[in-house]
Amino acid sequence: MSQFLVAIDGPAGSGKSSVSKQVARELGFGYLDTGAAYRALAWSVQNLENFGLELLPAKDLAADFDYKISLDPDDYWVRVGNHELTAAIRTSEVAESVSSVARIPEVRVFMKDLTRDLVAKSSYPGVVVEGRDITTVVAPDAEIKILLTASEAVRLKRRSAELSEATAASVKRQVSERDASDSKVVDFMTPAPGVQLVDSSDLNFEQTVNAVVSLIEQSGSTKESK
Repeated sequence: MSQFLVAIDGPAGSGKSSVSKQVARELGFGYLDTGAAYRALAWSVQNLENFGLELLPAKDLAADFDYKISLDPDDYWVRVGNHELTAAIRTSEVAESVSSVARIPEVRVFMKDLTRDLVAKSSYPGVVVEGRDITTVVAPDAEIKILLTASEAVRLKRRSAELSEATAASVKRQVSERDASDSKVVDFMTPAPGVQLVDSSDLNFEQTVNAVVSLIEQSGSTKESK
């Protein structure tokens, strides 16, 4: 991956998606939401006959999972085959089933390769890639590696706003269960060596974006990538 990479990890509701997208806009970079691929695969398990959960470990996802995503932060969309899933993968039903897909080792290996391929084919000078294991597994050599977090109370409030049809209790269950399940596979709560921590608990959206952009600009590398 030759593009300038900004790797951002964080737990559910940390704001990493919206912050990463705005950071990409300000830097003229592409934006890659890696969680969308897991959600799209979870949607496929729920809605497509040949994507049963028990089939995934042995499935040739590179051939059968016709996944496409836009890296344009101003024209974001997600598709599987002819299915437009940009809104569909954000439902509570999909959110509740993502962990069952994400904890399959074969799926995680595929997603790592998929992410690297999407970045390699990008025409942007840089890409902001966000997820849960980007700084440690997918792109440990990224120029900038950030763990974006926030207190549980703040994260629950943010996630409730994203899943407007869900009750407060179900949102709390989704966030805690997703964190607990995924933490068995990857540690996305503690910054690894070389990863910078940004705690947005007491920051508004603009302040969080500025904090991330400041870290990137301090590296001095964005000038070379433009």
